[in-house]
Amino acid sequence: MIHSRRNFLRVLPAISAGAAMVPAIAAQAVAGDGKQRWAMVVDLQKCIGCQACTLACIMENAVPENRFRTLVSTYEVHDGAHTGTYMLPRLCNHCEEPPCIPVCPVGATFQRADGIVVVDGDRCVGCAYCVQACPYDARFINHDTGKADKCTFCAHRIDAGLLPACVESCVGGARIFGDLNAAGSQVRQLLEQNKVKVLKPEMGSQPQVFYLGLETHFQGRVEGEGTLWQPSDAGA
Repeated sequence: MIHSRRNFLRVLPAISAGAAMVPAIAAQAVAGDGKQRWAMVVDLQKCIGCQACTLACIMENAVPENRFRTLVSTYEVHDGAHTGTYMLPRLCNHCEEPPCIPVCPVGATFQRADGIVVVDGDRCVGCAYCVQACPYDARFINHDTGKADKCTFCAHRIDAGLLPACVESCVGGARIFGDLNAAGSQVRQLLEQNKVKVLKPEMGSQPQVFYLGLETHFQGRVEGEGTLWQPSDAGA
């Protein structure tokens, strides 16, 4: 049962991105009508670093061993005689201006009309240009498929009217997902009522993953340095 489920999930990126014969422009047209703009707000005060989001993502998307689509980096912080921890959930930022798209030589990486950045596994040649172009360390080459891999906001779940697996599994309610174009959505209200920050704003990519309570010192920390736990090859 588990093996058949994992095998089924392996083909989902190709299904949701479109068949190999469909051009990238056409794939964008069928992946939403542009009325929605999906985004995520992460409330760092509610994140306890339990990694439930990481494990849920691995199971939902058949992420290979020692790789991740999302991860909570846990930093050890020293303040004089006091030592504490700082949790920083990380994933693809589904940028408004994704630097991973223009570097792809075959058009395998594209942005859907609803803002979700995806990879067409049938087109991808595994050159890793997009991996190098991503300033958020959010992409990797899947050693099972030889293709570029990343968070898709669980696009297959979104298209079915469900929440991303990481959001649904978050025990503290730290991850809030929704439509920025919907006036009454929780993510839009959070952005309007709070001062939110994004990772590496100087890159100009306009990330659509926003953080509540993000310390300025950690805005550039996306590689996972100093983590107390993470997959052994994460960030490699």
